[in-house]
Amino acid sequence: MLTEDTFFSPVTELAAQIRARKLSPVELTEGYLARLERYGARLGAVAHVMRESALAEARQAEREIRAGRYKGLLHGIPYGAKDLLATRNAPTTWGATPYKDQRFDYDATVIRKLRDAGAVLVAKLAMVELAGGMGYNQADASLTGACRTPWNTDYWSGGSSSGPGAAVAAGLVAFAIGSETSGSIITPAAFCGVTGLRPTYGMVSRHGAMALCWTLDKLGPMCRSAADAGLVLAAIAGRDPLDASSRDSKFRYPLPAQASRNGTPPAKPRQLRLAVLKDSYEKAQKEVRDNFLAALEVLKRADPRVRVEMDVKLPDYPYGAAVGAIVDAEGAAAFRDLIESGRVRELASPEGRIGGYSASLVTAVDYLHAMRMRVPMRRAWGELFRKYDVLVAPSRATVSYPVSKTFDQAWPGVGASSPIGASNLVGVPAISVPNGFGLEGLPTGIQFVGATWSELTLVELADHYQQATDWHKRRPQLA
Repeated sequence: MLTEDTFFSPVTELAAQIRARKLSPVELTEGYLARLERYGARLGAVAHVMRESALAEARQAEREIRAGRYKGLLHGIPYGAKDLLATRNAPTTWGATPYKDQRFDYDATVIRKLRDAGAVLVAKLAMVELAGGMGYNQADASLTGACRTPWNTDYWSGGSSSGPGAAVAAGLVAFAIGSETSGSIITPAAFCGVTGLRPTYGMVSRHGAMALCWTLDKLGPMCRSAADAGLVLAAIAGRDPLDASSRDSKFRYPLPAQASRNGTPPAKPRQLRLAVLKDSYEKAQKEVRDNFLAALEVLKRADPRVRVEMDVKLPDYPYGAAVGAIVDAEGAAAFRDLIESGRVRELASPEGRIGGYSASLVTAVDYLHAMRMRVPMRRAWGELFRKYDVLVAPSRATVSYPVSKTFDQAWPGVGASSPIGASNLVGVPAISVPNGFGLEGLPTGIQFVGATWSELTLVELADHYQQATDWHKRRPQLA
């Protein structure tokens, strides 16, 4: 029998019940569909509920499992996808009015891979229009309106993967797929109190995903726990001939048990060197700062490998200016037809209606200079990761923003910096996990940033933290 607890259970628990035939994929899917229909519009988290196709997929999963053809831990697990991923069975609106009737006759590679793993797609989830590519300064910059964090619905869920963050936090899906160009997984993960994993650039195929910025866009899982994020990433990672930027992946999760050989005990775990980034927490909101420092102490106690060095500086480069030039130039190219046709005036955001025109004015010289700067940036970050295994910072310097205010008016005076833009520029992975609550009962997060292809280290570190805390098990009260 389904209970409220069921919908907030980790994937591993749901999978164990499904495999033991104590939980029906059809029953579970119907339960999540009911929650999507009850709470989704209220939160502004849903673009399209896929009831008919979801139940068909759930019935197929149930038949396969009964026949002994169990595919793995995602078999029969309902999930949601950000509405920039192409799906045959539902519109793909990119969160924007000009594309409200857009449909594709194929599935994105990530959707196909999850179907092959037996997962059940129950909904397309809301997003900021065009993933924020034309610019925005308010929560309602979306075809579906403002998406709200279920912890306090007067506040935003974060962008641009707003729907995935809110839906996972509210127990409307077991997990979700989001995307990040420069913060769009990490931010809603922090604002909604869930786990968000942004993989190394090229680890996950983007075939069938809306292109905003070809050299920065990434797809990744948003889940209740780090362990769940590892499971989902293992299912979607890898080379895809339909995406030339994708790469082979050796990522596996969970790893087979490390049994000793010939009675020899396993080697002593190597030290894990954590660098706490200077200026990332000192001027953050007090609650964010306090929760961050408390989380560091938990890590030291929970993981004997951890050694923490405070106040490490990032290599000194103009990250913000470079991200801005690249996103503007590539975004203007991606949406050139929309801009030149004048249909940008249909966007919800006032900034978005004009932002494409200014973005189109980025010069080739500025774009190429920003792209060339990424080479020494990557080299400098490579040197940094020879000294440290993981960089650590608050996921965001503040809690979420009120939906009633523009972002620039939300938390004036908070001056902490974030590695989000810089780490996206150099293409390295990061994971954000909840680490407490701040003002207005809103979640805070801590992020771990690693070298390229270090997802296993990040997932294991985050999992160790979550084994020692219960922030990821907390759940909001939905009216």
